[in-house]
Amino acid sequence: MSVYIGNLSYEVTQDTLSAVFAEYGSVKRVQLPTDRETGQLRGFGFVEMGTDAEETAAIEALDGAEWMGRDLKVNKAKPKENRSSFGGNQGNYGGRSRY
Repeated sequence: MSVYIGNLSYEVTQDTLSAVFAEYGSVKRVQLPTDRETGQLRGFGFVEMGTDAEETAAIEALDGAEWMGRDLKVNKAKPKENRSSFGGNQGNYGGRSRY
């Protein structure tokens, strides 16, 4: 599992975010998604830590904490959902079958 971090400053880097989470254990990976068109950070990220206990310690310490002028939202990341390129209805157009 990984940890979701919301309300991040747009000035954050992978190194600075990794350093904050390293205080609570080993950081395996940091992801900072960017906008496809502008390349700018999207204001959230994910950190994968070595153990569940390290993740829990980081969540408890950092959720609601102020960092870089923002109050962080930190919790367990939810599994990524499969999304259709057609939107959320996945081919079910208006509730009717196409056949």
